[in-house]
Amino acid sequence: MRLTLNYFGLYSFSRLNQDQVRKLKKYSPYFRKLKHKHQREFMWRVSQFIAAKSFVPRGMKEVTEEMKVVVAALSVQITFGLPRIYLSHFKRILIYPDSYYSTINNQYHKGEVNPRFGIIVLSWKNLVSGIANETDGINLGIHELAHAIHLENRIHNTEFGFIDQALWDEYSNLAQYEMMKINTGEPTFFREVGGVDHYEFFAVLLENFFERPKALKNYSPKLYHKTCLLLRQDPLKLLMNI
Repeated sequence: MRLTLNYFGLYSFSRLNQDQVRKLKKYSPYFRKLKHKHQREFMWRVSQFIAAKSFVPRGMKEVTEEMKVVVAALSVQITFGLPRIYLSHFKRILIYPDSYYSTINNQYHKGEVNPRFGIIVLSWKNLVSGIANETDGINLGIHELAHAIHLENRIHNTEFGFIDQALWDEYSNLAQYEMMKINTGEPTFFREVGGVDHYEFFAVLLENFFERPKALKNYSPKLYHKTCLLLRQDPLKLLMNI
């Protein structure tokens, strides 16, 4: 068991129990592919993410350990090549059983990220269905957590600027070109929502980066390589330092 300092200034000895590890193996194909030494680090990060968050049930009695492990694992998956990033600005994670109605825009949502209130909102049904199909490039958890990671990198706190700015600028030029293709109706690898803005494109990109890495690399080797550098990992090889 290791000692770490959590966000509240307290030393935490948290680690996953056996049941949580079983759930992690069940729901995270990424985790299952890691070497043992990297699995230990992954489990540690998952435990710290869970300990740092307040999980709030909406429309159901409780947020189960299964739900906590799934959300934490997806966040750790995206950031695993980076220093230990736990999305410190987003302290609350709200989970609904299914799509939920928003009184703000009078629409049903599957998930959203609200930086003003520091919350991430997810629909459990849609979260699980995104995980179940590992190759369609549609994953609600990765999509919404990509938004949170994009924002966290820009928010001035202890986790500010964990993505190299020069690399980000180079990536942005490639992203802008792909967004132009989406919005002008040219043939493209990405679904339409990726053309809305840079936040949406990054989210759609990461869905495909993790679920369809080979197809993405074949479509745009430059964009794939730049994303590998941004996140310091290559899904086709897992971690770049292996």
